[in-house]
Formats: sequence, structure tokens, C-alpha cells
Amino acid sequence: MRVYVPLTLSGLAEAYRTGELGVGRLPGYGVTPALREWYPSEFDEDQEYAALGFAALASLRLLAADAGAPRRRVVVAVDVPDGAVSADPVGPGALWVDGPVRLARAAAVHVDAADAEPDVASAAQALPAADGGDDGAQSVVDRAEDHELLWYATQEIPNLLGPTV
Repeated sequence: MRVYVPLTLSGLAEAYRTGELGVGRLPGYGVTPALREWYPSEFDEDQEYAALGFAALASLRLLAADAGAPRRRVVVAVDVPDGAVSADPVGPGALWVDGPVRLARAAAVHVDAADAEPDVASAAQALPAADGGDDGAQSVVDRAEDHELLWYATQEIPNLLGPTV
């Protein structure tokens, strides 16, 4: 099953250093029955894109909790055995992956472009108010979501991380 694991650039650097996305139960997103019900489509790609979007929002939540992380959302697409996944009733597409999940299982990495950083930074700051129902804050979050995550091959991770690796 293809699972989208939300991270930050700091989390990606740690995964690159250790070779693992995590060792315990990892939160992720995928095409679950709940997502298929929430977003019916005849195209699997549409549902995969929706799962990626949920993971990008979860990455934004990680950024809101970590003021020191670079303001770019990160999602790692990883293929795991179906038996390693269990549904999380929190929302459509939400699931748990039983770790450890090796970075070598990653199919790709999705990351914001550098020009998205100001909008992502503002969105991370506005997220608590948006969660509380503030429409203005929600529009700030929506501006970050307007930025498409870029696709990178796993071999490009060192370039994404720069001189810190």
C-alpha cells in the first residue's frame, strides 16, 4: 500500500541519518475505505492526491509545533505491506503504519518549493485559529495549500537537505 507520511525537513534529515522514518506506530495517510467513501472517484490517482493533501496538512501541523523547523511541508511516499497498516478513525485517509519503516522503502519525497516558505510560515502560525473556526486564519492556511508540493526522487534527498547532511 502507498502511504504518505508527513514530516518536516528536520524530520527528513533525521530519517536520512538513521535510515528510518520511525520505529513505532507512524501516522500516515493513504487510500482507505473511509477516504474512498469521502471522495468517490473512478480514478485512483484522485484519491492518492487527496491522501497526499491530508499528509501535507499534517506536515503543516508538525511545523506549527516546531518553530525551529524550516517552513516547508514534507511528505514521504512509502510503500508498505498491507498488513503493516491499520485505519485511524480520526479522518478520511488517516492510518497508522507499524514501524520500523525504512527510508529505503520510500518511492518519492514531496516538498514545498522555497518560494512557498512565507505562505507556509504564515499558515503554521494561523493553524490554531483556523482550527478554532476563524475564517481569516483559514484563508491563510488555504494560501499555503495552494502551493503544490514538488516531487523528488529519493536520490535527491541529500540535495534537499543541503550541507547539513
